Amino acid sequence: MALPLYIPRCIHTPASQCHLPPPDKPLRIQIEGPLIAIQRLLPHIPWRLDPLDRTFPQPAGPELARLTYQKVYGRDISPEVPGDLVVRDEYLGWMPEKRPQELIDYYGVTFDHLVPPDDTNPEVLQINIIEIEDDNVIYGVYGLVKLYQKRHATLSRSVPYFGLMGVGACSAGYHMTLKYHTQMSDELSMHLLVTPLLYRIFTFQTSLQHTRLIGILFLTEFTVVMVVHMVMNEFLLHAVTFGLGVLLIATQTIKLVSQRVPHPFTRKKLRNIGLFGVCSFVFGYMVWLIDEWACNPLIRIRHSVGLPLAFVFELHGWWHVFTAIGGYIAVEVVDMITSGEVHEDPTDQFAWPIADVARFIGGAPGTKKLS
Repeated sequence: MALPLYIPRCIHTPASQCHLPPPDKPLRIQIEGPLIAIQRLLPHIPWRLDPLDRTFPQPAGPELARLTYQKVYGRDISPEVPGDLVVRDEYLGWMPEKRPQELIDYYGVTFDHLVPPDDTNPEVLQINIIEIEDDNVIYGVYGLVKLYQKRHATLSRSVPYFGLMGVGACSAGYHMTLKYHTQMSDELSMHLLVTPLLYRIFTFQTSLQHTRLIGILFLTEFTVVMVVHMVMNEFLLHAVTFGLGVLLIATQTIKLVSQRVPHPFTRKKLRNIGLFGVCSFVFGYMVWLIDEWACNPLIRIRHSVGLPLAFVFELHGWWHVFTAIGGYIAVEVVDMITSGEVHEDPTDQFAWPIADVARFIGGAPGTKKLS
């Protein structure tokens, strides 16, 4: 099943005369976007990715042009009308880092509507396909709403939730643009989540001098990683520091749960939730690695099975889902422990699906008040 192409209405009242353009106006239309989004629009269209095969256009080109034409003009093409739809050009975003595999991650097609053959500079309508597939923003907003329903909600407690939302926003920005600077923001946003959590853990019940020292150290570390990664395009330091940060959060949080939650039932329940968050994050990372290593076979599998089963093999999407769950659990558990608010079964304070999973693995109903 193919997903629909949606073009929103004009935000102005009255609508602009070019949104959408009149059908009798000569126009050159260019539509482009991430390959994964176009595959969801045209799930059964094959792709020719042999570099020796220069046949123009790709099978998806005329189909994407036809689909765009239908959405822009509200009708199908008219073959009897000269120049009603003429495919002129296409763009393939090759991925040289994937060689020897020949892969693209971006595609675009340009077609003319009623443009005279001698018009070398027609008016152009540019359409960019945008697809947002991140859950961090949703979990971040949910966490903030729940936080500000509590008595002792402070700005410092809000920072990790904003970091979680920042991961989602930066990831969405990269998926919408696929530019270098948004890629850097996407990767560095991971530290926007990890660094505040580490700061809260390592400054919990410490002196003001120790808190300031830890703050300076983490600020320096974040700045160095950011500058080195963006200026030198160096990935190893970014990956190692992020992985070490995740490891420290997992180990220190489990340690704090054992130290700060006296009741055995609540301690076990919170530890199980934390371990579920760790497993979610690790599983998300593993499917991301598989997607990196087996991208081409996965694309062929998705083409073969079609929607909706193709969604199961969309491993990059699952990476976003499971790491968002893991990140959200980390923020919630660290906030509960460092704020000293774990006086009851915390299950019902978590968003879906964490609360349901906690009930399943805990073997007891949620919200059990403790004296």
